[in-house]
Amino acid sequence: MKIDFEKSPDGLVPAIIQDAATLKVLMLGYMNQEAVNKTLQEKKVTFYSRSKQRLWTKGEESGNFLLLQDVKVDCDNDTLLIKANPVGPVCHTGADTCWDEVNVSNDFLSKLESVITDRKNNPTEKSYTASLFAKGINKIAQKVGEEAVEVVIEAKDNNETLFLNEAADLLFHYLILLNVKGHQLSDVLNVLKERHK
Repeated sequence: MKIDFEKSPDGLVPAIIQDAATLKVLMLGYMNQEAVNKTLQEKKVTFYSRSKQRLWTKGEESGNFLLLQDVKVDCDNDTLLIKANPVGPVCHTGADTCWDEVNVSNDFLSKLESVITDRKNNPTEKSYTASLFAKGINKIAQKVGEEAVEVVIEAKDNNETLFLNEAADLLFHYLILLNVKGHQLSDVLNVLKERHK
């Protein structure tokens, strides 16, 4: 990816941030090469703050990070389009976007992934999901294996209700495993789309 930072006298390029799931434009920031490098390295969107005159990772104070999914450079190599998964509201005012728009997906799986991320970032004692995250990746992976076996067992019987419930359990735990690995279901779908080409 070639980015032309020299077009601007301050060495900054605009970065348009788009929700990877809803495709809603969330905010606009500016990046220099160092901010791009840190974003790619840490998978959290980092800007160069013109007011603070330093690198600024979105969410470093609020916890409302933008988790990197994809970066594209435009045809002139001087503007970035960054797809990210927001953790909480994006604007400092508390709004979902910097244009005070509601950023809601009609896709239930996206909503479920947001809930899973929230349980990880804001754990409570009563949350089963938070307790899984606390036990770590080995326990989460084990749960996916257990649920997969239960789906196979129920598939051999004729109780559709039990089969669908076990399939739901498998999908839920699979989403948790993807999350702990830093991915979403959309990443898996992208792999399938590439294979289908």
